[in-house]
Amino acid sequence: MELKIGVPDLARALARSQGIVERKTTMPILSHVLLEAKKGGTLHVSATDLDVSVSGETPCEVLREGSVAVSARHLYEIVRSLPTGVPSASLRRAQNNYLELSCGQAEFRIVGLPAEDFPALPRFDKVKFASVDPAELLSMIELTAFAVSSDETRYNLNGVFFEPSGGELRMVATDGHRLSLAKRPAPSDFGLKKGVILPRKGLAELRKLLEEALEGGEEKPDVKLGFVENSAVVARPKVTLVMRLIEGVFPDYRQVIPKAGEKRVKLSRLGFLETLRRVSLLSSDKAHAVKLDLAPGILKVLSQNPDLGEAKEEVHVEYQGDPLRIGFNARYLIDVLQALEDRPDVVLELADDLSPGVLRPEGDEGYTAVIMPMRI
Repeated sequence: MELKIGVPDLARALARSQGIVERKTTMPILSHVLLEAKKGGTLHVSATDLDVSVSGETPCEVLREGSVAVSARHLYEIVRSLPTGVPSASLRRAQNNYLELSCGQAEFRIVGLPAEDFPALPRFDKVKFASVDPAELLSMIELTAFAVSSDETRYNLNGVFFEPSGGELRMVATDGHRLSLAKRPAPSDFGLKKGVILPRKGLAELRKLLEEALEGGEEKPDVKLGFVENSAVVARPKVTLVMRLIEGVFPDYRQVIPKAGEKRVKLSRLGFLETLRRVSLLSSDKAHAVKLDLAPGILKVLSQNPDLGEAKEEVHVEYQGDPLRIGFNARYLIDVLQALEDRPDVVLELADDLSPGVLRPEGDEGYTAVIMPMRI
């Protein structure tokens, strides 16, 4: 294998692998990327952890075809540090699967592994793809991914539920303490008879792929999504991402979402967010508990910690109803308010101090957050 390639192109191709490769693994090959120089002047760069895989094609000058696997992290760090002002680098596989890289006066000789040791990437010939709007899908991921459970014993909550239903696409995540639901008009049913669970790691890589598509400068980025067997496949020109779906039953989220609360509070998203950040500085480290004291026109946000002290701040709100005192984990409220970064106002719906709170952007039924209260 021998080729010449633009340094920025190689860096971009290697960057896609960084979140996928396993740093600590009993299979050393999973910390490597597979480099394949092929006819037609393309370098294929592939990475996998056996659950999520990505493969991309990058144009280059192929002097000799061939392939080799090398450490993904070390090769990426080397390429990022190459001398500025030198537009291209040369890569050559030497004896015993060493990779020789030269750029200007810099030369590296990197230990590699045989390409034959690299796991076979999943290939699907018949995938029913549907075009997706990358901006819309990215927005839905950002509105839900933060609520995914990190408890590995509850594996069915370790991802986002993806459900096309009745001309509408719904994405839902919950960790048992909070729930986040985003819905948009669906361009297709994606060939699914029921909802599927997209894994957290796969979603993180999908987010990067969508951001890359949107930064590409194309007027209408071409991104397609399809499902086959137990995998989701995302394709854009010269890049393919495959993730294994989580097997399990997602809880019936519809039963968790309460009906409209009697107490409807309209408030500034940014003002409420900044108040919560300040007041929660003195809340307990683990629970992040804050108390909301609601009265007509005023919402008091309070925190108390016997080791640190107490904090209190008033927020002006649109509310004319009975007083209510309720506790929440400030972190959960902050996550929602940060995700709604382009919305000026939000509505908080409450029933009583034991019922969940519902947070929505003002005038938009496309997003709903449900947060369980705390006893404080």
